Amino acid sequence: MDNLHERIVVGDAHNDLLALVALRPADRWGAYFREHWYPQLVAGGVNVQVLPIMIDHEFRPEGALRRTLRMIEAAHRIAETNDDAVSLCRSVPEIDDALDAGRIALVLALEGCAQIDEDVALLRTVSRLGVRMVSLTHFGRTALADGSSEQGTGSRLTRAGVAAITVLDQLGVLVDVSHLNPAGVAHVLEVTERPVIASHSAAFALRAHHRNLTDDQLVAIAATGGVICLNLYAGYLSEGAATIDRVVDHLVHIARTAGEDHVGIGSDFVADLFAETVPGWQRPLVIEGTDGERLVPGLAGPAGLPLITEAMLRRGLSRSFIEKAMGGNLLRLLTETALAGKE
Repeated sequence: MDNLHERIVVGDAHNDLLALVALRPADRWGAYFREHWYPQLVAGGVNVQVLPIMIDHEFRPEGALRRTLRMIEAAHRIAETNDDAVSLCRSVPEIDDALDAGRIALVLALEGCAQIDEDVALLRTVSRLGVRMVSLTHFGRTALADGSSEQGTGSRLTRAGVAAITVLDQLGVLVDVSHLNPAGVAHVLEVTERPVIASHSAAFALRAHHRNLTDDQLVAIAATGGVICLNLYAGYLSEGAATIDRVVDHLVHIARTAGEDHVGIGSDFVADLFAETVPGWQRPLVIEGTDGERLVPGLAGPAGLPLITEAMLRRGLSRSFIEKAMGGNLLRLLTETALAGKE
């Protein structure tokens, strides 16, 4: 098989590994990452990894900000104690230096804004701490917007949500529309003046689930200059068994609909997270009508990413397209927007 995967930039817009790091004692953060996650990232050829800060329900509302700061500190500790292997990047020079040195570039993101509530000024604070990508909600409702599971409300962004988009645009922080309800996605696209990202979403045309994006949404996101990064969670790829070929089906559909410059990968690998945090009495695990324990064979974690490149090569897709989809488009968007600072 062609070793193309080893020669391209591989970028993942969404891996919740930071949540698992933060579960450990602080003096284990760097070592746990080195022992458990770094080998997987290397095996997967990952060069750029976005680390979302997602606040589980047990930390809301009182502990949300404290949990956020703990996860940000964990990310900085990972970078400081593994500076030969990874770099926490907040600017274009930093990501360029990391890639040139063969280190994995880490980029911080907020998944949902439970820790912000209506105090959008705090977005400036988390930006100072290194956050370069922000989504307004997760499942359910925040003070800024409604998640996709609340699509029946038909609600747009709140007044605070509109203010948040304005602040993020001013800061040059990338706005992420994954998890937003349809009215919220449309409202973001009306308000923002910059490219947006869908960090981990699949194609609704291939799997009719509220977490996925319609063709009209794919086109609208691409029109901003943004990128749609494919979620590899099996339940959002197919109603039945999902395969590597189904992953490629979604990538091809997004590219044909939005353009090949607007497709990427946002893995949302959750197998390890669920294994540690979901007790037996909550199993079988059902998430928004999907089997939370069903995986795409071979894609339990980052080490499986070369399988996607191999499947695209078998499909006869061009090397140029594969390079863009596996990380080139994400890297371009990050360097042109989130890591470029203020306009």
